[in-house]
Amino acid sequence: MNNFKEALELKLELGGQEFVFRTNDYAFQADGNCTIQCGETIMLATAGMGNARPDLGFFPLMVDFQEKFYAAGRLKHSRVNKREGRPSDQGILNSRMVDRPIRPLFPKGMVNDVQILLTPLAFDKEHELSAMGITAASTAIMLSGIPFDGPCAGVKVALVDGEIITNPTLSQLENSDLDLVVAGTENAITMVESVANEVDFDTMLKALEMAHKDIVELCKIQRQLAEKLGVEALEPTLKLPDEQMVALISEKVDYSKLLEITVPTKKALKKELNVLLAELEEKLINEIAEYEIPSGLIKEVFNDHLVKAMRENIIKNNKRLDGRDADQVRSLRSKVGVLPRVHGSGMFQRGETQVLSVVTLGGPSSKLMVEFMEGDSEKRYMHHYNFPPFCVGDVKPMRGTSRREIGHGMLGERALMAVLPSEEEFAYVIRVVSEVLACNGSSSMASVCGSTLSLMDAGVPIKRPVAGIAMGLVTSDEGYKILTDIQGMEDGCGDMDFKVTATKQGITALQMDIKLKGLDMNLLKEALDKARNALDIIEAEIVSTINAPREQLSQYAPIIETIQIDPDYIRDVIGKGGETIQRITAETETEISIEQDGAVTITAPDREAYLKAEAQIKTIAFEPEPGQTFDGKVMRVESFGAFVEFAPGKSGLVHVSKFAPERIENLAEHVKVGDTLKVKLVEKDREGRYNLSHKEFYKKD
Repeated sequence: MNNFKEALELKLELGGQEFVFRTNDYAFQADGNCTIQCGETIMLATAGMGNARPDLGFFPLMVDFQEKFYAAGRLKHSRVNKREGRPSDQGILNSRMVDRPIRPLFPKGMVNDVQILLTPLAFDKEHELSAMGITAASTAIMLSGIPFDGPCAGVKVALVDGEIITNPTLSQLENSDLDLVVAGTENAITMVESVANEVDFDTMLKALEMAHKDIVELCKIQRQLAEKLGVEALEPTLKLPDEQMVALISEKVDYSKLLEITVPTKKALKKELNVLLAELEEKLINEIAEYEIPSGLIKEVFNDHLVKAMRENIIKNNKRLDGRDADQVRSLRSKVGVLPRVHGSGMFQRGETQVLSVVTLGGPSSKLMVEFMEGDSEKRYMHHYNFPPFCVGDVKPMRGTSRREIGHGMLGERALMAVLPSEEEFAYVIRVVSEVLACNGSSSMASVCGSTLSLMDAGVPIKRPVAGIAMGLVTSDEGYKILTDIQGMEDGCGDMDFKVTATKQGITALQMDIKLKGLDMNLLKEALDKARNALDIIEAEIVSTINAPREQLSQYAPIIETIQIDPDYIRDVIGKGGETIQRITAETETEISIEQDGAVTITAPDREAYLKAEAQIKTIAFEPEPGQTFDGKVMRVESFGAFVEFAPGKSGLVHVSKFAPERIENLAEHVKVGDTLKVKLVEKDREGRYNLSHKEFYKKD
């Protein structure tokens, strides 16, 4: 009996690349499976639906990108563990990139475990994986029968020599001014993630439009594959509140009071809402005591009405919870040099969101070595974002760096990449840590502004300041309102979170998530135009605090300078088995790195240590001129002459005929090993040997 399912295959060509979709080749026990191949890169995606967990209170969707080193024909560097373990930061970022566009497409109230696993089976180092993962995940879900308002797809876009390219190769991305991932459905864009080299706003919009055309084609082929397979729908468990109970609670909610709420601070809002919620609970107990109403449901219904009132006020009255107009940026405050001893610091506050960013500078040896499936790399700029519980008034255990912290940290890192000096201009390794001290929305954008302030305070010669803003959106049947500088509740209850970072020259990073089924391109253009106006206001605040990078580094920053030596002397500076360079670094407490062209980079804690190391290296690497004199040390005495080390790593022969004006019969009677002997360099012969003379300084006993 043949139990094998027949494999199905469809092909599609986009942007000069052929995509091959197959199902039932592998992993046929999963509810849904597919592989997508482009070039020699193959991505396997599986989707499965498990048991219901109604007590969780959220949709238990799990998306994991499983890095497999074998896919690229690589072994992990570790000598003791070759097995893949916890995901790298890049693996986590890939998982988040897939999760964000597919999560809103599942039914509201669904409480079944759903697991999406993405496994690269082969990687040809030319066809990238992040955008392909979005398309593969959606395809697996479409083929599984799990309820899903898809399909959706992901497309990568590059900008090479001014030309917009969809589905670029990794080689093309190396020379690109734009690395953009766009996700969407057949109707609209739902997610954007990009890093850009100050790309202008119009070019970015064109790139988004081109990406969506490819997204439509990738969605169509998913539908075709699902139709050919004849997918059977799976029945999920939906946890929806009792409609009669909701109606009873809704009748007692004082909606007019919710419409009147306008409070400037998060704590004041929480206090006022707690009073209204307590009044509602008391009213329900007194007036409909015959019903046993869960307190959690009361709060849920109350919050639903609060969201409705907030959205209605914004659409109809242009009135936000904190009293601002739709286009108004919250009050701004910024400072630099706020911490002693550190190499640079900056505080940026927008409304009730406050971030402290701190710069630490290090030498070239401090570069971060990154090992992941696609290949190894070195990082000389790092941005780490921390979001402790107290910043939102919470008390909860801390279990290490969260996925959100990794994602926001990388967004902040990408935002500054376009303005950083090259390694030739500024040899330092740079680490920025952004501590979110208080948050009421848009902390990631505040960390971008804080990073700019702290880098300039540290004297890092960035090209221009980078500012960041988070835009929001509220829609209804009566229209929509784009919101500038969204606060926490507008983020959670709105329809869009659109983060934009830019300089005066153009966009450096974008990140957008849409809770709607999509976003019209005209609306997206309007949001970008409003973001540009807000960014000008924020950039002006930054410049008013510090208008250019400081000319001098902090006195506590390490000194990094490069000297040039003749490449022929590299071996001498290093010494046998590294003995010489290790001795110099230990004696001077410095770090020394040497390039093949003879460039020697010295990293020292202070000027004195640097000068000591420089002197020793220059002494080893200098080429003495005939006629120069030295105080040398006798290393060996033979009948024909004495060997003298006249400089570190340099020895020469004082021939017996050159020791004294008159003839010496027994040289050992006049000099011994360890004696200090003043010598003059006579010549360097054809074989590179130094000939020395002492007779000019000889004194007869």
